Amino acid sequence: MIEIFENENILKMKTKMRYAPLSLPEEGAGRRLLLIIKREISILASRPLYLFGMVIAPLFSAFFFLTLMGGALPNDMPVAVVDEDNSAMSRRVVRQLDAFKQTRITLHVANFTEARKAMQKGEVYGIFYIPGNLEKEVMANRQPKISFYTNNSYLIAGSLLFRDMKTISVLGTAAVGQQYKLAQGETEAQSMIDLQPIVIDTHPMGNPWTNYSVYLNNLILPGILNLLIMIMTVFILGTELKRGTSEAWLRLANGDMFTALVAKLLPHTLIYFIVITFIDVLLYGYLGFPCKSGLPAMLAGSYLLVLAAQAMGVFFFGMLPVMRLSLSLASLWGVISISISGFTFPVTAMPPVLQAWSYVFPLRHFFLLSVDQALNGVGFAYSWVHYVWLLLFLFLPLFVLPRLKKIYNAPEYIV
Repeated sequence: MIEIFENENILKMKTKMRYAPLSLPEEGAGRRLLLIIKREISILASRPLYLFGMVIAPLFSAFFFLTLMGGALPNDMPVAVVDEDNSAMSRRVVRQLDAFKQTRITLHVANFTEARKAMQKGEVYGIFYIPGNLEKEVMANRQPKISFYTNNSYLIAGSLLFRDMKTISVLGTAAVGQQYKLAQGETEAQSMIDLQPIVIDTHPMGNPWTNYSVYLNNLILPGILNLLIMIMTVFILGTELKRGTSEAWLRLANGDMFTALVAKLLPHTLIYFIVITFIDVLLYGYLGFPCKSGLPAMLAGSYLLVLAAQAMGVFFFGMLPVMRLSLSLASLWGVISISISGFTFPVTAMPPVLQAWSYVFPLRHFFLLSVDQALNGVGFAYSWVHYVWLLLFLFLPLFVLPRLKKIYNAPEYIV
């Protein structure tokens, strides 16, 4: 036991000596800043963990999600057909449904029970049910009923298949009805008045292609980076306590906690800027995602998100200077950010308490910026407030600087 204790003390002494200055620098603030930056670069180069958390993980996430959603929307989702009519009209309707990009008829069954069992097993996401006498009902100018069922446990698949089956139910049978009316001597205009008395003209805005990758990756990739930045910021601040090197770090800054913090985080900030620039150029340049206000506007929002995330990480560690607690808080905050930002569920539909709470998440303001600047292309006058909100997060570390200085001057690492 004594030997183990002595080995641990030797390891701590070596770690302190590695990052401790040989003498207290007498140079000005600029020189001290440069010394801390060099020290931090040596720390970054000494552990592969930093490379993974700051570069490899966000770039791998970008590659994974962009590859996963490379087809814009899921295609050829399996559907079962129950055709009890088995007429020329019903077969034509089935062929037209199968021609839709998102739908693929994989199962033809004789009764609804078999189709229901296939859906329960997860073999199909939808059932298209054509009752008997469909063609006779249409030709007799009556109103037959076509039923369809979707498994909305899979929200995207169910919604897309519902759209396809509803469209073919309306248009497919309407085309047959039009032929019947034309055969009775009506003009094309007269037949269309009966079949479609109100013409609907839709214009999807922002994402007219309904590209799921545009909808999701505009936020989830910065959201993952936001989470990683907060976690890594807490980790690098906690490591100074864990290794017992905080006093040497502060001596390099001549006891100025603000200078020590800025110099330590600056190399990380530059790396994050490079990563988010690569992601933005990949999205809006190479892949052609809509960016109506131009790339500089989105880069400005992205850089502010990086700084805000670092400020949140410093604030979390200052409030909870126990690394396991502050890491847990940063992780929780980052995960909640993706849900409360509003891109999966509208914030206006949330309870008033959550609507007010959403403003303390940097990702919420970045999401609104991306909608305004990238998708809608509105002027700066309409979205400047979100830039200001992101800037306000940079003041959070000022509230914990005295506490951080006190902690680092008398380091005590708590597991």
